[in-house]
Amino acid sequence: MKPPQTTVVVGSGHNALVAACYLARAGQRVQVLERDTVPGGAVSTVARFPGHLVDRGSSAHIMIRHTGIIEDLELERFGLRYIDCDPWGFTPADGARPPIVFHRDLDATCTSIAAACGARDAGAYRRFVAVWGERSARVMRSFGGPPTPGRLVRAFWGLDARAGGSALSREFLQSGDALLDSWFDDERLKASLAWFGAQSGPPMSEPGTAPMAGFAALMHSVPPGRAVGGSGALSAALIARLRSDGGEVHTGDAVTALCRRGDGWQVRTESGRTLAADTVVAGAHILSTLDLLRAGGFDAAVLDDWQRRIRVGPGIGMVVRVATDRLPHYPGADISESANGLQFLVADRAQLRLAHGAALAGALPPRPVVLAMSFSALDPTIAPPGEHQLSLWAQWHPYELADGSDWAAHADREADRIIAEVDRYAPGFADSVRRRFVQTPVDLESEMGLRGGNVMHVEMSLDQVMLWRPLPELSDQRVPGAPGLYLTGASTHPGGGVSGASGRSAARLVLGARGARRFRALRRR
Repeated sequence: MKPPQTTVVVGSGHNALVAACYLARAGQRVQVLERDTVPGGAVSTVARFPGHLVDRGSSAHIMIRHTGIIEDLELERFGLRYIDCDPWGFTPADGARPPIVFHRDLDATCTSIAAACGARDAGAYRRFVAVWGERSARVMRSFGGPPTPGRLVRAFWGLDARAGGSALSREFLQSGDALLDSWFDDERLKASLAWFGAQSGPPMSEPGTAPMAGFAALMHSVPPGRAVGGSGALSAALIARLRSDGGEVHTGDAVTALCRRGDGWQVRTESGRTLAADTVVAGAHILSTLDLLRAGGFDAAVLDDWQRRIRVGPGIGMVVRVATDRLPHYPGADISESANGLQFLVADRAQLRLAHGAALAGALPPRPVVLAMSFSALDPTIAPPGEHQLSLWAQWHPYELADGSDWAAHADREADRIIAEVDRYAPGFADSVRRRFVQTPVDLESEMGLRGGNVMHVEMSLDQVMLWRPLPELSDQRVPGAPGLYLTGASTHPGGGVSGASGRSAARLVLGARGARRFRALRRR
């Protein structure tokens, strides 16, 4: 009887853990090696303030709830529980006009839009959800494996056939702003959906961002979810699942080199260990993975070319985590309408465009654009009695400042501006803040290995998604000249966000190399 195949997984981000779980369930010997003392990468939660469990990276989980991975790996059995964010979105009142409340229920959402924006936009939104709900479901289907032309054709075949292929392609390739302008009149509604779409990184003025705005339609089938106990509860459940199948997780020992030896690999670590593996799954940032190959003697000229062509971008944003003595109160809205989901603190798209333009120039935004999330309203376990906790995410903030100044000189002032922006919409909020923890783009890199402070790893621009992510020759999650090495994580298709799809694809490739039938049998369990 042959001994089980051995796989070393580099990094413990959620995609790496998903791959590890599938491989361990298939009977492989799996070891996950993590440089940090906290597993989970950007999907992790730690005690920042007394009595508070605070996310280090992601807070709301959207895509993974549409992939089937949670059910397939039976993560509920390992302690994972989600609470629906419902309403999933909220835009504050604007003068005499009431807030816009995005409920899971489409009828309730359209009623809110009619009151805030008019009957025409309410009807348009209903049609928008009908059209882009199906389209977004097809996009999610395309995330189910590597982005080969055949897979993409099968995912979208027959969609809107009456519209014609060229017309449909044009709609997918247009900017999110153009899409929203073609559907709606009210600027505040368009700004809300543009801000939702911009959570993928690019501004909605860029070509190819229409599907990012259109993805809002899927929130009426399965809304964003909040993992009980914090975002890291997903990683904890994945680790428990992995260990139940004999897999191991080792933290605090960084991988320093990946060396091809014979038909397998040697994985060297900071502590001096050398592990032999049949297969390596690299879940680190793609540039970090290429550095490990360089240390292992891989062709330097090839690596130089790849690293020069992969564009990380200027950075996306920063986040302020705050402990408060109360939830923000938005005039004209009940807490039940505003506190459960994503709070879109924007009234027009000009604010988004100015912030992005400033970041491209290496400057701070004239006025921060903030997405507020107050998930202690849904899950009181993350804050002590009598207190609440918010994550205030702001875009766009560049990693490198054009004047050459250090981010440390700006961190507190910029945090003040972000808190003041929430206070602009919810008067009195600033006075409720008791503690805060600031994560600048530089902090995001140093703490979680997010190069350039980009939470998506590399830019989610049209030339670095699907067939081109992170480069055409690496888009099948394999490295030419390095057999047995597979890539996963936000650097690969489908990109950033909490989806796990890249991890599942990597596991399929590993197992498919030794018999695709085995993986299909596992899927039917």
